[in-house]
Amino acid sequence: MELRDIEIFLTLAEELHFGRTADRLHVSQARVSQAIKMQERRIGGVLFERTSRAVTLTPLGEQLRDDLRTGYDAIRKGLARATESTRGMTGTVRLGVMGIVGHEIRGVIEKFTADHPGCDVALREIVFSDPFSGLRSGDLDLILVWRPVREPDLTEGPTLLTEGRLMGVWTGHELASLPSVSMEDFAGRAVVHCPQPGLEYWIESMAPRFTPGGQAIPRGPAVTTFHEVLTEVAAGRGITPMNEHGLHYFSHPGVVWVPLHDAPITEWALAWRSDDLNRRARAFVDVAELSGPRAYEAPRG
Repeated sequence: MELRDIEIFLTLAEELHFGRTADRLHVSQARVSQAIKMQERRIGGVLFERTSRAVTLTPLGEQLRDDLRTGYDAIRKGLARATESTRGMTGTVRLGVMGIVGHEIRGVIEKFTADHPGCDVALREIVFSDPFSGLRSGDLDLILVWRPVREPDLTEGPTLLTEGRLMGVWTGHELASLPSVSMEDFAGRAVVHCPQPGLEYWIESMAPRFTPGGQAIPRGPAVTTFHEVLTEVAAGRGITPMNEHGLHYFSHPGVVWVPLHDAPITEWALAWRSDDLNRRARAFVDVAELSGPRAYEAPRG
């Protein structure tokens, strides 16, 4: 079966419409029909049921679609990489970051663009309530998130930034005036939370349900964005853990940041789809690995 015939079959399997398939591939409907009939003759079975109202895949067609899809995608990626290699590396690395964290890895970004002058990096904001969908949809090449990333389809890469943590409380809270607090001080105090089925391990690595000593940390208001976190804390409805950079970057009326002296270190690492890392993104990962992790330092003054 020729590669073009495979493309026609897979596109028709998606569109289930001869006209739309022809338009999408810039061929005639007759060419689509001819290719499908030829494949059916070679295989000796019907791939599509055709009526005046609908086109549907037969069980044989579904099996062939599933068998061909992975190999076809691999061929296309291989051809794209080969073409990219002959032209030299150019284009944009699309990097998802949470809030201001992208500013803290500007050294890595500058090193990458200096080493690869035909490339640049576009920062795209992601939120903690939905950190991985941009990768899975193909809208992003890489993301920078806190570890650990235990998604079966994603790869956790090198750590770029490490930092301590804070506790966010409201003005007038009993802990607000202390020079520092402990993870044990979360015990019995409601923490704003992000209920995300399937991501509990990742959310709880930042906002655990129990202190190191085993005391329960109750769940407070549900939130999906950092601005909602700040609003709930300022209103006195819950407290929150936060990474150390928040002390410098995030001033909010009614919110006080107190250092956590015994919190685990946050490690910000790159992650990507295990089956899809283009040459530009791979080069960015290589620069990150050579640069190594940088410990966050609050600006002086």
